[in-house]
Amino acid sequence: MSALQGTPLPDASPPAVSRVDRATAAAPPRRAPRGTVVATTLLIALLLVPFTPLVLASVSQGYFFPQVIPETFSARAWRLVLDPAGGAWTALGATVRIALTVTALSLVIAIPAGRTLGTRTFRGKRAVELVLLAPVLVPTIAVAIGIHVVFIRLGLAGGTLGVVLVHLVPALPYVVLLSAGVFANAALGLEEQARSLGASPWRRFVHVTVPLVGPGLAVAGLFGFLVSWGQYALTLVIGGGQVVTLPILLFSTASGGDVAVTAATALFHGAPAVLLLVVTSRVLGGSGLTTFGGVR
Repeated sequence: MSALQGTPLPDASPPAVSRVDRATAAAPPRRAPRGTVVATTLLIALLLVPFTPLVLASVSQGYFFPQVIPETFSARAWRLVLDPAGGAWTALGATVRIALTVTALSLVIAIPAGRTLGTRTFRGKRAVELVLLAPVLVPTIAVAIGIHVVFIRLGLAGGTLGVVLVHLVPALPYVVLLSAGVFANAALGLEEQARSLGASPWRRFVHVTVPLVGPGLAVAGLFGFLVSWGQYALTLVIGGGQVVTLPILLFSTASGGDVAVTAATALFHGAPAVLLLVVTSRVLGGSGLTTFGGVR
């Protein structure tokens, strides 16, 4: 009897961790609040409403007020727009090249500038931020005319390079200020900890800096891309009709008075930007944030 009393009995209860794991696995997935679902649905509906008349007009033979639905439907407008000889594909290629170049140049400038603005305090910082906002506050046509005079003297007017440089004027404020916010909210002290543990500059950049600021800089670059994508006045003034992008083609088509072709061209112009926005939102809102090291 004494021997049995001296022998410790095994614990029959399961480990606490196992119980927690089972409870977590058995818990149903959290659902979004009903109010959030309704608000999101309404927002998507409001965003899609302006596209509905365009879709109907693009497949109509004649679409006039007060018709709600066209009387006759036709694919004529889309055949004209998608025809390689129509110029839409060439304009799409030029628009993509210019927007990607503007995005890349904006990020090259915005990353060091944004880090300085976001992490350091210096005299005249508010003045620098005000100067960055100036191109957004000043009317676009005034900026275009002033730059056009300079670009004519420099030989940059009427070419793609001049259009790229002038697109930087409205794109840079968004990209720089968004980058500054990204760096201001990032835990950059982890870079110093990695350095103290012997990490090389390249390893600190790849394994610490990029995971911290990658998603935010991707959003900043997306804003720069979209700003360049939709530029009409700056492209028209500096390009002088020699650089044909999708906005230039759209306004030229609209002046022809063909409602169906204009609607199809407008959808052709807007669809890639909307698709890019949706894809980026899905990537950065899902596994992309984990890949970059962000928090959902």
